Amino acid sequence: MKLLYVKNHNLGFEVPYIYQGQEHIYRPDFLLLVDDGHGPDDPLHLVVEIKGWRDEQDKAKKKTMEVYWIPGVNNLKSQGRWAFAELTRVYALEGDLQAKIKAGFDGMVNAAASRQ
Repeated sequence: MKLLYVKNHNLGFEVPYIYQGQEHIYRPDFLLLVDDGHGPDDPLHLVVEIKGWRDEQDKAKKKTMEVYWIPGVNNLKSQGRWAFAELTRVYALEGDLQAKIKAGFDGMVNAAASRQ
């Protein structure tokens, strides 16, 4: 499995979200392109946030990504395939990231198999 990643610094990738009734801007830590078996022309775009400690505002960001942004962009079907991972265990980042990629891949395979 190949992956390319970039720190989301000055890239302009931002996601609006609401916290305590006010609009905020979320800038995730990393963006990854993962060749997860769909071929180099159809990589998985994985948005990665690394958190050692989470407060209520961080939970609002995660909810926005998982409930609204990721399903919304995937529903468009014009911006590729997207997933989100929040990694919270600093000493287990590599294993957690691999597990998130595998779970996403397995979910897509199961969804495709159930359509047939």
